[in-house]
Amino acid sequence: MSTPQPFDRHMLEALICPVSHKTLRYDADAQELVSEAAGLAFPIRNGIPVMLRDEARTLDV
Repeated sequence: MSTPQPFDRHMLEALICPVSHKTLRYDADAQELVSEAAGLAFPIRNGIPVMLRDEARTLDV
């Protein structure tokens, strides 16, 4: 099993949620970018955020 690539936190400054157009929060443990406004968590795979609505996980409310 390979170790996940680290996510470049500076990328957060340029990324916004594609659904709500609000800022994202980085969850290092889950390797996700979380949009509280949209209630979604976008996965980070091999250090690359997957910013597709169909790939996002719905947050538990």
